[in-house]
Parts: sequence; C-alpha cells; structure tokens
Amino acid sequence: MKIRLLLALVGLAISFALPTFAQQTNKPDPQLRERLISRIKAHTDALDKNDAAAVAANFTEDGVNVEQGGTTFGRAAIEKLWADRFKQVHFSNNKVTVDEDSPHMTTDGKQMWATGSWSATIQGEKFGPTEIKGYWAVIREGDDWNIRMLCSNVTPPPAPAASPTASPSSQ
Repeated sequence: MKIRLLLALVGLAISFALPTFAQQTNKPDPQLRERLISRIKAHTDALDKNDAAAVAANFTEDGVNVEQGGTTFGRAAIEKLWADRFKQVHFSNNKVTVDEDSPHMTTDGKQMWATGSWSATIQGEKFGPTEIKGYWAVIREGDDWNIRMLCSNVTPPPAPAASPTASPSSQ
C-alpha cells in the first residue's frame, strides 16, 4: 500500500514538473530572435518598396512561397509572382509580429522556424487603401537565414453584423 502511495506521489510530482521544463525550453534565444526580426525587416522593407527582386532575394534559390492562391517554387518564380502582383497592387505599412515563443531551432541547428501575424495596406487602381492581415509560418536556413518556405494567409474581414429583424409584435 505504501509503495502505491509513493508511486502515485512521484507520478503527481512528475506531472507538475514536466510543464515547467517544457516552458523553459520554449524560451527563444534572444540573439536568434533579433536575427530573425532583422531578416523579417529586410522582407517587409522590400514589400513596402514594391521591389520584387528584393522580395525574392530573401528566399533561398529553391525557396517555396505558399499562399491561399497556391504554391510558388523557386526564387525566380517568386520574383515573377511579386512583380506581377506589384503591377496591380501597391503595398505599404507592412508590419509583422513574431509569436512570443519564436523562433525555434531544428535539432541539427541548420534551420529555424517561426510563426506570427502580419498586416499591410494595399491600394489598387480602382480600390483602397485597404488594410489586410493574416498569419504566417516560416522555415529559414543558411548563413543568411533566407526563407526556405513561407506559408501565409489573408484573414477575411469580419462578416457584417446581421441587421436586427423586426419582432412579430412590432409589425
């Protein structure tokens, strides 16, 4: 009986201790986080300048860009995607927020991954300015921490509030 009680107490102590250890390992390295933020700034600066070549330069040669419209493979194709986009839409006020627990390193130390949110102002010839926003996830690698894969979405605006319907007694 005493052994069962002891095992139960040990199990309970471990169950309380494990989340504490997990929280400690989720704290990102401050220098790595600073480096990630500086690389993100290079990307958002390129977007604000509407410079497709500079946007593509943030990707590895075989980088992948994944959006709700599809997947684009390779730096050259990513540059074309953004060049075509910039002909139709002007981007400005790009802001990126990095999630509190990002970035994370792969076990071999060759890649980092991170998540967060973004917002930007867009204006076309016949619309805008309009604020758009969404979420992103990135895998970066190499000495310059270029983008190996960037996944992002555009969050739809909230649905308009339903108009109140007249109650039967007010008709």
